[in-house]
Amino acid sequence: MDIKSDKVNFDSEGKFSILSFTKTELEEELLELGEKKFRAGQVYEWLHQKNAQSFDDMSNLSLELREKLKEKYFIDQIVVLDKLESKLDETKKFILKLDDGNIIEAVVMKYKYGNSICISSEVGCQMGCTFCASTKQGYKRNLRAGEMLKEIYLIQDLIGERIGNVVIMGIGEPLMNYDNVVHFLRNIIDPKGLNIGARHVTLSTCGIVPRIRQLAEEKMQINLAISLHASNDETRKKLMPIANKFSISEVLDACRYYCELNNRRMNFEYALIQGKNDTEKNAEELANLLKDFTCFVNLIPVNEIKENDYKKTSKEGIKAFQEKLNERGIDATIRRELGSDIEAACGQLRNQYMEKEN
Repeated sequence: MDIKSDKVNFDSEGKFSILSFTKTELEEELLELGEKKFRAGQVYEWLHQKNAQSFDDMSNLSLELREKLKEKYFIDQIVVLDKLESKLDETKKFILKLDDGNIIEAVVMKYKYGNSICISSEVGCQMGCTFCASTKQGYKRNLRAGEMLKEIYLIQDLIGERIGNVVIMGIGEPLMNYDNVVHFLRNIIDPKGLNIGARHVTLSTCGIVPRIRQLAEEKMQINLAISLHASNDETRKKLMPIANKFSISEVLDACRYYCELNNRRMNFEYALIQGKNDTEKNAEELANLLKDFTCFVNLIPVNEIKENDYKKTSKEGIKAFQEKLNERGIDATIRRELGSDIEAACGQLRNQYMEKEN
């Protein structure tokens, strides 16, 4: 894959996002500049372990090399516009401004096992899922790998604690920004990069079948989460436009391929919407769909947003749905509603901020 073919990785002066290169690519770039290969390791360390803000920070590089880097590359910059912290738990939500003025968001959730960050992969989203706030402001552009990394590096510095788990489940469909997302993944799991184990990384997709198969062949062994949200194609088409292109059976076949090549347990996400997908029959259908998978189902009370009239299933209804799945041998959990008082569900706070600014 060649991220140099994606114009988003260049700035207005034609410089390239150096943070987006993998370590191997950076070595090739430095060799082309007439430098020794080990210099790439030094630059990579400054970028990914020391979070250098400029090439001038790289004090163990010669002035000549720093000037060469300035001529060809730039370091992605992101600033925090707003930060909210939940009074109910320790969830923190950040509104972030990119160097072109576009706005994204990221959420940090604190668990007993450490800090988990949910990042955005696009500015806006083009998938049009009817229950999701992320798509309401429309799609603007892909995020660079460097910008996705910067979400983590910036916030990690701000909170003064290490991020140990990464979820690509914020604004955007990661597999529609495939090459940049894969470069991001390779950098965070690189031992010389953020050095996060693949089992601590989860990518969530609404089901772009060819890309799921392609991701399987990368053999990075990250966790894959499928936003299923329906137990049959008819219901899924009403909730998720992508279902008009790929049937549930096609998505599940791609998931089997992913499991086969990566030996990972599959995650399925299911947002429960009152009167839409939460009946006992839906639970039975879902159990039948997943009976041959080693998987777990994450049941999510749908986030109620002003753009639609969807209501979350009652706590009793969610519990009954979970019990029905468990009875059929499907491991199902109910997601904790973290940060509900700061509207931490993806897209909500960004939408409010943009409406206020406009």
